[in-house]
Amino acid sequence: MLYGRETEIAAIDELISRARDGAGGALVLRGEAGVGKTALLDLAASRGGPMKVLGATGVEAESDLAFAALHQVLRPVAGLLDALPEPQREAVRGALGLAGSGDRFLLAAGVLSLLAEAAAPGGLVCVVDDFQWVDRASADALLFAARRLGTERIAMLLTVRGDLPVKGVPSLEVGGLPEAAAAELLDAGATIAAGVKQRLVALTAGNPLALRETVRRLSPAQLDGREPLPDPLPGGSRLFGEQVAALPGPARQVALLAALDGDLGLVLRAGGRLGAGREALDELEAAGLARVTGTSVRFRHPLVRSAVYESAPPAVRRDAHAALAAVAEGDRRARHLAAAALGPDEAVAGALARAAARARDRGGYGDAATALTRAAELTPEPLTRAARLTDAAVAAWLGGLPGQAESLLAEAREHAGDDAALGTEIAQLRGRLELNSGSAAEAVRILSAGGSLGMLADASEAASYVGDTAAMIELGRRAEAYPEGFLRDVVAGIGAMLGGHSGGHSDGHSGGHGLLRRALARTGELREAAEFLWATAAASYLGEADLSAELAARAGRVARVSGMTGQLPVVLEFVATAERIAGRPAESQAISEEGLELAREAGYANTVAAHLANLAVCAALRGEEETCRRHAQEALAIALPHRVGLRVSVAAYALGMLDLGLGRYAAAHDRFTALVAAGPGAGHPTTVWRTTPDRIEAAVGAGDTDSARAALEAYERWSAHAATAESRALLARCRALVSASEEGSQEGFAEALRLHANPYEAARTGLLLGERLRRAHRPAEARPHLRAALETFRQAGAEPWARRAHAELRAAGESAEAPAGSALDALTPQELRIAGLVADGLSSKEIAARLFLSPRTVEYHLYKIYPKLGIGTRTELARLVVLRKAPAAGVGKL
Repeated sequence: MLYGRETEIAAIDELISRARDGAGGALVLRGEAGVGKTALLDLAASRGGPMKVLGATGVEAESDLAFAALHQVLRPVAGLLDALPEPQREAVRGALGLAGSGDRFLLAAGVLSLLAEAAAPGGLVCVVDDFQWVDRASADALLFAARRLGTERIAMLLTVRGDLPVKGVPSLEVGGLPEAAAAELLDAGATIAAGVKQRLVALTAGNPLALRETVRRLSPAQLDGREPLPDPLPGGSRLFGEQVAALPGPARQVALLAALDGDLGLVLRAGGRLGAGREALDELEAAGLARVTGTSVRFRHPLVRSAVYESAPPAVRRDAHAALAAVAEGDRRARHLAAAALGPDEAVAGALARAAARARDRGGYGDAATALTRAAELTPEPLTRAARLTDAAVAAWLGGLPGQAESLLAEAREHAGDDAALGTEIAQLRGRLELNSGSAAEAVRILSAGGSLGMLADASEAASYVGDTAAMIELGRRAEAYPEGFLRDVVAGIGAMLGGHSGGHSDGHSGGHGLLRRALARTGELREAAEFLWATAAASYLGEADLSAELAARAGRVARVSGMTGQLPVVLEFVATAERIAGRPAESQAISEEGLELAREAGYANTVAAHLANLAVCAALRGEEETCRRHAQEALAIALPHRVGLRVSVAAYALGMLDLGLGRYAAAHDRFTALVAAGPGAGHPTTVWRTTPDRIEAAVGAGDTDSARAALEAYERWSAHAATAESRALLARCRALVSASEEGSQEGFAEALRLHANPYEAARTGLLLGERLRRAHRPAEARPHLRAALETFRQAGAEPWARRAHAELRAAGESAEAPAGSALDALTPQELRIAGLVADGLSSKEIAARLFLSPRTVEYHLYKIYPKLGIGTRTELARLVVLRKAPAAGVGKL
């Protein structure tokens, strides 16, 4: 019977009801010890009717054992693993110790998929008690799932004591009982004077456990008010302190062993070594302080464990850990050896480091970092200690703990001494950390001090993020000293291009563009996502935005299936940009939304800024002014102080595109002009080059033809070595915009239309040509171009551009209303992505693996997509997607 919990019960019932209807969710019940959180979880487990129930309890003694809690939750449904996509299945198998290997994001997606399978057909209630003691690896995976339950039949409830942050999951504060409910609770157990009841409720703040346990310890005279209440009342660990102290010595010894490790077999074997066997455990159970549940010893309440632990002197605790280590194996043995150690001990440190490696290989990076940090503390030799601290920093970084990683690297530097190799490794990691989450300018400073090609490349990447052209030129010059190779050619080639070196090169190639061409010729040899991103940069500096976008997309595909740990949120920055440049803003938005979530979970602040900036551009293209400004300001709030000029410039570009799309040419011109003038940390040369066609259009619209001509001259220099048709099409459009003659202008637009491979850019050119033809009193010639542009803009969701095309079409004498657009316009960005992957021939399992979803979520989205489009098969869906991607037939290819 629960008293006074109407609000909490109503919230639980609503969560379960919504989950039963396919709109799952999660809820954190937060409150102090003894307030009744566990009782509410027990109630939740009973309210789901036919819904399955999975659960776990965080145990402080197991909080540094990677995946201990996940074992509790998932073991009962491990038989469903075969239903998961293979990458997710192998990651979960690794976490559960069933072979396989781990990856943080794949594991988290696999946990979500397995819970979704377990929820079929009637739903699932998942309850996790004492979440504050759940190991980091399990907590990360469970929270990843908790934030993505919106389309699942899953209700997840977590209880938390204290102020542990649980990001992205709503919380409900569970306080003490109201006075009336507390009095009712007291009346159910004893006869107590009214004044005493009032006093007890006030002194315990209505805490149910404190009320019950206090009443048990009061005499009849105290209960009826004839004697005063003790001052202070028993509370906290003191609540059970007397009961622990009253235990016989052997029972107290077994209690301490159970407080340090809840495994029944270990407790009994270690107890036998200390002269406390099964009888002592029976005494502990008889005292009502603990019970045996399956293969575990569980205390009646976490405060009992606290009382046991606090009552034992440190030396006694170490002896107990040593006894447990003597009978344990593997990771548990290493953990107990470390807790029993009094000082540095290489054997113990090595055992703990090996346990950390096993946790890391299964995807438990946060727990690996903790174990490696302790291993370093126990390492007597300074250089080995520094190496272990460095490994701990890497694990913390990959576990989404950049602040902890930075502190560990600082400590590692203190112990590294004069070891050059380790010092270089530490410096490179420091630079990468700064680039991901701190000051990009500081990353340049750190990485530029290195002498290896890898560090020079990292420094060049950091300088590119800053927009520091001078640094990129110097780093490229230094890279020339290394032997020919893909990475060397890209870094040296970019530096040479920025430095204006178009003449012969020392190795026989004609300047920077020759080096970049030679690097791109090796694209077929590339295997890693990071290598494809360098190829993306090479194409970009050659002025070939379309090839750059294609290579970024390939990087994304590689990152999703191999070697992606820690990379994927960053890779998705470039994939999202590629989709936008290709004229698919809805797909770009969906990718950035995914990347934003993953970046926040990984702690990559600068990647968060990148995805926010791209979302701002997508909103600008749709004409969503408020959303665009919000995303841009959020991106700038991170990127400006971190000196990430690349992302500052994209956010500023978004605001310029918003103005341009809404016909505010003067405002757009001012923004684009400011973008050109911005220095390192506030602007970027690549953004300036890529946005030059927009800048020229804004300048012409604002009547500043001199600025437009100057911008065209710069664009011609940058594009001099561009070889793709799309790059030549954009150049032709820019020349047409500034042409002094009407005939030359129209011919330039027509040439651009013949060359365009990007339907979205073709629509913008067609709009400009249609406008010129209409104003030249040639409406019949204008209408086909305007009609095709309108259709493309509507398909892309670019509403301001569609309105502009529609207005021109009406002015050209077309009386028909604007077309309704493609049926696919009704889909959300996520649904559109799934539709695109279906059209590529992927199965639901394969789509789930790509998008970190469960296969059932993919099927749910398809179930929603089909009626929206009035279709019933994947073949029909694929046909619609293919038609959407195809350029308008027969228009613009003059």
